[in-house]
Amino acid sequence: MLTVRPGRPLRGTVRVDGSKNAALPLLAAAAATGRTVHLANVPAIADVDAMLALLQRSGYHLARPVSDPRALVVMPASDRGPVPELSEAAHIRASYYLVPALLAASGQAMLPWPGGCRIGDRGMDQHFKVYAAFGDKVEVDDDGYRVTVAEHGPVEVMVDLPFRSRGTSVVAVLRAVISGRRLLMGNPNHSPEFTGMLAALRQIGWQIDLGTETLSVAPPVSEQEAPVAWTVPGDKIEAGTLACALAATGGAGRIEGMRGEEAAPVVGALNLLGINSSFEPAAVVVHGGGQPSGAPLRVVASLAPGGLDADFEPALMALALGLPGTHLFADSINPGRHRNLLSQLTRLGAAIEALTPTQCRLTGPQRLNGAAVEAMDIRTGSALLIAALTARGTTTVTRLDQLRRGHPDLPGKLRALGADIHEADR
Repeated sequence: MLTVRPGRPLRGTVRVDGSKNAALPLLAAAAATGRTVHLANVPAIADVDAMLALLQRSGYHLARPVSDPRALVVMPASDRGPVPELSEAAHIRASYYLVPALLAASGQAMLPWPGGCRIGDRGMDQHFKVYAAFGDKVEVDDDGYRVTVAEHGPVEVMVDLPFRSRGTSVVAVLRAVISGRRLLMGNPNHSPEFTGMLAALRQIGWQIDLGTETLSVAPPVSEQEAPVAWTVPGDKIEAGTLACALAATGGAGRIEGMRGEEAAPVVGALNLLGINSSFEPAAVVVHGGGQPSGAPLRVVASLAPGGLDADFEPALMALALGLPGTHLFADSINPGRHRNLLSQLTRLGAAIEALTPTQCRLTGPQRLNGAAVEAMDIRTGSALLIAALTARGTTTVTRLDQLRRGHPDLPGKLRALGADIHEADR
């Protein structure tokens, strides 16, 4: 349990950890390539630890250099082994990234339905259509699903996605990688986490052309077997969260260790609200000063190229509670998240009007009061920390297991900026 009390404006410089949302696809890609891959800047979080355990259970070999605890070496499975029983995969939502690697290692993948937190379905039907396009057999039941690899499938596979799903885009590309086939995909995802994985695959020779509406993937011209080195980028969501915390308390600071342009939507929102902010190639800066503008904030999560990442929305909502204006928020990508977020912010005294299950509106500034709240998912937990820093009295935050799924130590970074946050069991 965390106890959070309001205090002076936050100030200072902190560095973000590696991104969960980027690390998981890169781990899956490392396993799918069948090569030795050295990964740097791997975050020490629960979801990554769970993914690593699942890879080991599936026959892949892992090693951590003694000199760098954030580094990892992923080595291919020795021989095709028996199909592993992976019931523990139900604890993370990104377990579906493992399917191509499992098909490569065992010829079959048996997984429970994705878990982790309740923020909406993961749209597995689109994944299954991808595997069917490769000729694979898909079976489902109440407990999970099974995919059996096609021994002989089409030389070129065409997939047209109904929406720009990151998860489906990742598994489609990795399915092409394990089979060495060409893939043409319509309506691909354009998030930095996906394009970062594509860049890693280009590094080992895969021919990849990503356009606005289509993605083409073709095998390397020549076989390459030498080890390769990839780096997990810094966490843009953690950077955006810390920037919102600085802004909410009227503070100023610098957040380093990530691609600054990836937090551009948050920087733009802060400036619209009258909070002087900027981004640099490897940092986000909240300059402090300025006056609240009272401008209405419109935060709509989108999968379109250049759209707002849905994971930025909760932190911006917590910030907006303390600023003048009538602000609109929408997230149809994670339809259950508003249920989590609004229920907990309401415990702090927030008045938020639910327009639909995925849209809400609030008018600020509002006065919040400390209360007992729960981190029902990763991003709800981080938003609650921001709100608690401006609430009168003490706030207690429980279910820290959810927060640790995505951040090695977000409370510690806030403490480094001057926040009054303490963990009861430490």
